Parts: sequence; structure tokens; C-alpha cells
Amino acid sequence: MLLQPARDGGGGDRLRRVRIVLAVAAALLTLAFAACAGEGEPVATGPTGETAEPTGPTATGPTGETGGIPEFSTLQEGVLSVGSCLDYPPFESVEAGQEVGFDVDMVEEIASRLGVTVEWVRADFDTIFTAVAGGQFDMVAAASTITEEREQTVDFSDPYFNSRQALVVNSEETPDLTSYEQLQPGDVVGVQKGTTGAAWARQNLPDGVEIQTFTSATDGLRALEGGAMTAFVADEPFVAEATADLPSLAVVQGIDTDEKYGFAFSPENPELRDAVNIVLAEMIADGTYAAIYDRWFPGAPLPPEFEPSG
Repeated sequence: MLLQPARDGGGGDRLRRVRIVLAVAAALLTLAFAACAGEGEPVATGPTGETAEPTGPTATGPTGETGGIPEFSTLQEGVLSVGSCLDYPPFESVEAGQEVGFDVDMVEEIASRLGVTVEWVRADFDTIFTAVAGGQFDMVAAASTITEEREQTVDFSDPYFNSRQALVVNSEETPDLTSYEQLQPGDVVGVQKGTTGAAWARQNLPDGVEIQTFTSATDGLRALEGGAMTAFVADEPFVAEATADLPSLAVVQGIDTDEKYGFAFSPENPELRDAVNIVLAEMIADGTYAAIYDRWFPGAPLPPEFEPSG
């Protein structure tokens, strides 16, 4: 129906008053919406889905795909800072200036679902857990085995990888050495400082075998390649990858230590740990975990606990 202009002289005034009332009402609704959003929570500012900066100190809301992720906090708004050695392929390393690896892909996917970006922080493994507990970064992704000793310092996520230790030798120097039980007094075995491999070596190597620690496992393998020691003990997936291009080194023995990796968090931030656990479970259920696993461990059987559901 076409509206006709008002004929009486007061109609125009009434129309203007109606418009003013509607404008005031719209303004009040806008203020009410902002108040309902609450201080420190993002407020939508347009059809693109962009948000205003929150006023809370480090609040990060439930922005994951499921909508069921609890509110959590990070040291910097919208950024997940992740401590890692970044020299432990195939889990985390740097190639052409870019972080790559199984852990890297896992963390990047987790962060994407949480609605945050990732900032990688290089750290030494032997101090990485005290560093995250002290608030130097939000979490640790460093092929870290969940142990009771470490749980006295940090909280771990649910397990995301199964591993074990392995013995590496220089096959040109000691071609007949195939087991740690063959080691003799005076032999030198390298380990990375602060690792479960180092703990295993201290408890299980024959008496008289000297243990040499390295800050970097990669440096330890280089020393073994140069003939500076008899053997090296480290996580099997790492040494299998790291020795692939080193023909003088050979992985001669897998050691069943039944280890499970977890992401580590400060005990002061259980909300972030819980959010990561929710996303990790989603990634396993929907097959994303399996795809990442196959990318970095092609041909390796996927453990049953990480198979997609349905």
C-alpha cells in the first residue's frame, strides 16, 4: 500500500516525533547489547565477523568450532605462545625459516580451532617445564613424555602420541654392537639432558658405562657420527628420522619404555589445558589426527586409541 503524505498541518510534526523516538530506541538497544556482551568479551562489529579488542587482561573466549570450548586465557590476547626445542624432527624443527613437524601441525590445527594464532618460542628442553610453569609461554609442544616427576611441575594434556627409546650406534666404528647389554665399562653413551632417555640410561646401562649429556639431541648424534662416543639413546621416532641421511649411524635396538607424549601447561592455567583436550578429542574423532599422523609417519600403523570414531 502506498502511503500518502499527511494532509493536516500537524502530521509532519508527528512523523518527525516518531522518527526521533525510533532513533532513540535503536541507540538504547545498541547500548544494551554492548552491556550484555560484558566487559572483556569480544563484541561483533560488522558482517565480516571482526571483533573489537576485549578490555579484559588476557581473556580468550570459546571461539572453537564446537562452541563447547570453555573460556580460557593466554599470556597475550589472541596468541598462543608455544615453547619448543625446534630441533627434534619429525616433531618440531625449522626448515627455510618455517616451523615444521608433527607437533607443529597438531598445534597449528588446535590453535585454529581455538581461534588464536601461534607464536613459537625456542627453549632448551631441560628447562622447558619450569619455564612454562613460570609463565614464559602458554604451553609446551616438544615431544614430551608424560611422567610423574614432570607432573610435579606442569599439567599435561591427554596423550597425543605413543613412543619408546632406541639405541643408535656408529656402525662403522662398532659394527657388532646391537644391544645396550653389550656395552662395556669405559664405553660412552650420549643422551639429551632432561629427557626420559637420559633417565632410562642412568637406570639401565651396565655398570661402568659413562653417560654424556647434550643440550641438543642433534648435537649428540653429530658427536656420535664423529666417533666421540659409543652410542646414543633417544626417542625412536626422532632417531629414525635424524639418522636417515647419516649412513654411518644405525638404529640397532628399540627399547620398550611405553611412553606417551602430552602438551604441557602451567598448573595455574587449567582452563587452557581443558580447551586443548576438547579440541584434541575432536581432531581424533573427525580423522584430522589420523591425517596429520599419516603425513609425518607414512606407513606406520595408527594406534587404536587415535583412530577416528565412525
